[in-house]
Amino acid sequence: MNVLGLLRVALRALAVNKLRSALTMLGIIIGVAAVIVMIAVGGGAQARVEEQIRALGSNLLLILSGARTQSGVRLGVGSNYTLSEDDAIAINREIPEAIAAPALRGGAQVIWGNSNWATQIYGTTNHYFDVRQWQLADGRVFEPAELSGAGKVCIVGQTVVRQLFADANPIGQVIRIKRVPFTVIGVLENKGQSMMGTDQDDIIVVPIATARGRVLGSANLAKQRAVSTIWVKVADDLDTKAVEEQVRALLRQRHRLQADAEDDFSLRNLAEIMAAREASSRVLALLLAAVASVSLVVGGIGIMNIMLVSVTERTREIGLRMAVGARTRDILGQFLVEAVTLSLIGGLAGIAIGVGAAVAIAQVAGWRILLSPESVLLAVAFAFAIGVFFGFYPARKAANLNPVEALRFE
Repeated sequence: MNVLGLLRVALRALAVNKLRSALTMLGIIIGVAAVIVMIAVGGGAQARVEEQIRALGSNLLLILSGARTQSGVRLGVGSNYTLSEDDAIAINREIPEAIAAPALRGGAQVIWGNSNWATQIYGTTNHYFDVRQWQLADGRVFEPAELSGAGKVCIVGQTVVRQLFADANPIGQVIRIKRVPFTVIGVLENKGQSMMGTDQDDIIVVPIATARGRVLGSANLAKQRAVSTIWVKVADDLDTKAVEEQVRALLRQRHRLQADAEDDFSLRNLAEIMAAREASSRVLALLLAAVASVSLVVGGIGIMNIMLVSVTERTREIGLRMAVGARTRDILGQFLVEAVTLSLIGGLAGIAIGVGAAVAIAQVAGWRILLSPESVLLAVAFAFAIGVFFGFYPARKAANLNPVEALRFE
């Protein structure tokens, strides 16, 4: 008997007990649906992490100013301005594999007309946009004269544009930051949330000399050319760890630190942090899929149980088939096709339910999901494998029955 004939016989046999067949498929349906939902949710989480990595920028090092002690109390990282703009210049000059951008950060209230908004002010150079891989949606970057002469110009993020200007064109508008007028010369492209959930677009970028002398700093900081952080981007396809060691050695030399002295700055390799987070997200997705796969195994056991019952109920039928010329492989194929059919029908129903559940979760909970054809094919293949694996033993038991004893079976 060919495969098509075996399939017709299997479908007729399953149709005899529709309710039992449906209940048998329930385990496979739940298992496949759970696998698809878990893969979709896990894949969405991993895709979100990858988006955040691209938004932050790749191959990044972040250098923070050191801590200081006040009245016997050690304050946190960045409380002591141990970095200077000259450190960033030295990195750009002596380490060709890296681009460094000094930055001074602080909060301020911004006013335009009758609108106002509290946002983050970044004082930096044009290198910052290269390091962060942040393009302009409109306008231009700072000119050399504006950087060296503490020009009162700024570049705004998308959140600031929405909160201050609404539908107005921000280019050329004059805003006030701590009562200092600034002309908007550029608008940054949308960057989205950071890995910590903060809004990266809620930002105004000004020349670093302007931030230090007019907005965020003081006369002392201006004299020292002090900065709070230095962003460093390592060239693609280079080992960030090796460049990290070069940067650390250069800064220690510039700060005249002894060999046994601790760093007076904090150097963080964001590439390693992001890689660890991406790996943990991937492991979580695989773990969720593995847990959901347990339902498939349970469903397979249910199929084996029902098929064994079916073999017992149809022993006389099996004996009759053998008596009229059915071969062992025909009986084996008949029951194996029944088990696989049960599993595949359950798998297809599970796919429909799983896709629907994943979309519903995305709509109701607002979670990011990622449905891929590979995950659907994997679920179908898993369902087929379950049917073959758990259906083989009942099918072999049926095929090995003695025809004479099977005909006598009551």
